[in-house]
Amino acid sequence: MRELAATVTGFVRTLRAAGVAADHARARNLLLALDHLDVTVPDEVYWAGRLTLCSGPDDLPRYDRCFAAYFGGAKAALSRTATTTVTRHTAAAADGERREEGEAAPATASRAEVLRHRDVARLTEAERAEVHRMLSMLSRGRATRRSRRHRSAHRGALDPRRTIRETLRKGEVARLLHRRHTTRPRRVVLFVDVSGSMSAYAETLLRFAHALVRSEPRATEVFSVGTRLTSITGELRHRDPGTALDEASRAIPDWSGGTRLGEELREFLVRHSARGAIVVIASDGWERGDPALLGAQLARLARQAHRMIWANPHKGYEDYQPLTGGMRAALPYLDDLVAGHSLAAYEELSERLAHA
Repeated sequence: MRELAATVTGFVRTLRAAGVAADHARARNLLLALDHLDVTVPDEVYWAGRLTLCSGPDDLPRYDRCFAAYFGGAKAALSRTATTTVTRHTAAAADGERREEGEAAPATASRAEVLRHRDVARLTEAERAEVHRMLSMLSRGRATRRSRRHRSAHRGALDPRRTIRETLRKGEVARLLHRRHTTRPRRVVLFVDVSGSMSAYAETLLRFAHALVRSEPRATEVFSVGTRLTSITGELRHRDPGTALDEASRAIPDWSGGTRLGEELREFLVRHSARGAIVVIASDGWERGDPALLGAQLARLARQAHRMIWANPHKGYEDYQPLTGGMRAALPYLDDLVAGHSLAAYEELSERLAHA
């Protein structure tokens, strides 16, 4: 039963990353349902999860995609064996052909959980493709901020204009009308380091950026940084991740070069603004420019931003210490220093953006 619970927990985490509000109570209901079902029957597992974990029509396509990705295909079954893996319903020969062609094989539950925590720089091509597929389903929503616009409401501040208009129309004050501020997704400005030291992570970070842009197109801006500052938001708006990455790659002129983040942030602050935004810098902090310049620009940026987050791939290791010149210059101005090396780390970062 412990292995079954672990498998269900991993699946629920995958659903949450995709935007399905599968809380602990729903996960517990699924376990109770599976206790009365034959978990070796794929359809019973599928419908038990769908009926207990989904709360509305919008959840159904996300549930189907996650079920297929996590359990290795539309038809999958939980096993009560000690390994508690998921039976693959694809022939071994077909699976071998996919691997020869470089296509990612569907992940079992245990394999998907392992991939969530592995460093993407150490994955095989097939494993990285699987992580990218799961990353494309990432959708945590976005923290909101109060807008200047108003909407009618039953309670709240008095709406004098609507109240006066209704009074003039009816000839008397029939009732007082109220209004409240609307909310908007908080803007995210993401800087992705594409220098040589970040080459093992750059593609996956751009996949993460694509997921952010697709979830909130009007509230997300993405820039590549290396030796030049390049806006790639437009390229990442394409629906297909592969096409978006190809277009972004063609737009970036400084792949695998050095990092002059201080100069690029200064250019950004001259031409753009991060006022009220959540600023995310994805870099390992190997600054070739003057660290003092980087610190000065981060100080300016921090005064504009709602929150400053730095995602460093090396932060995912216990013995990591921010000793590089770039990181030492950045630390005083950061609200969060988080890992940026695995799917689980990107899920955590997405969670922070949803509640910042």
